[in-house]
Amino acid sequence: MAERICGAEIERLIQLLARLPGLGPRSARRAALHLMRRRDELLAPLADAMRVARETIVTCSVCGNIDSCDPCAICRDERRDPRALVVVETVGDLWALERARAVAGRYHVLGGVLSPLDGIGPRDLNLASLVERVAQGGVEEVILAVNATMDGQTTAHYVTDLLAGFNVRMTRLAHGVPVGGELDYLDEGTLAAAMRARTAF
Repeated sequence: MAERICGAEIERLIQLLARLPGLGPRSARRAALHLMRRRDELLAPLADAMRVARETIVTCSVCGNIDSCDPCAICRDERRDPRALVVVETVGDLWALERARAVAGRYHVLGGVLSPLDGIGPRDLNLASLVERVAQGGVEEVILAVNATMDGQTTAHYVTDLLAGFNVRMTRLAHGVPVGGELDYLDEGTLAAAMRARTAF
């Protein structure tokens, strides 16, 4: 029987934590030490919550959100306006809009953006089901809530072309000066976008 290497389990935990976004090796080491010190109140409940999440959380077959039920709670909410469909890149973007309570309609998660350099094409995104949802009727406006990056804007243009044959209004999020923002601290691109999208006062 091979001799067990001491500390291998802790090292594995650190390596797994380091894979999380925003955590490098040093932050992962600190997080692992914190979890070890508070095993009963943090580590055990966290491990249990992760096990339950692995067993119960699914991807919504309608919009692409993640939830413990399919369709997800948002798709099943009858108070939502089915005429407005908000297209987002990721579930994280959906959650951000929900935190802001900015959306009264329904969502569609693309699962990323078109990125030829990364080998991500139309077939890699949740586009076929988007067309199917719009084709079923009832959707009057598609709101493109994608990031203001080159790939995000390329994806927005592609989606607009894809839905051009349907009688739906295509809109996008406004770009420009954030609430509370100071002009001196904004980049030139943001200032130019804000000037082009200026509104009556």
